[in-house]
Amino acid sequence: MLAEGKLVTACIIDDDKIFTYGFKKFMQLKGIFAEILDFSNGSEAIDYLKNPAFAGKLPDIIFVDINMPIMDGWEFTQNFEEIKSHLGKNIALYAISSSIDLNDISRAKNNPAIIDYILKPIDELSMAGIINTYQPTPGLKNIN
Repeated sequence: MLAEGKLVTACIIDDDKIFTYGFKKFMQLKGIFAEILDFSNGSEAIDYLKNPAFAGKLPDIIFVDINMPIMDGWEFTQNFEEIKSHLGKNIALYAISSSIDLNDISRAKNNPAIIDYILKPIDELSMAGIINTYQPTPGLKNIN
């Protein structure tokens, strides 16, 4: 668990409401994130990120599903790349999916915008690795 006020805000972009609910509940129970934003497609997330009204409420980490309607994770990543320099914040991007297709995994791993490809369901060990290596400000504690 994070000490000192849970410093990290996360964003999950996924059309699977059950997975999103479980992800948020798990992270809440573990006290991993200060806040979790959620969007059901990449277009909603891009609109949020581009909106100046939310400039002070941008996430530190984004988890984006690669298979969604309207704007999938690949399209989101492309759009995110186009706007990230204007956000004024370094945001870590992780691709998440239940797909074990080697093409999807390779595409994500070869994309410099994506830090890692994480298989669903996301387990505590995966989250520990992410949080323990991502320290946006001094005082962030390991969750192990």
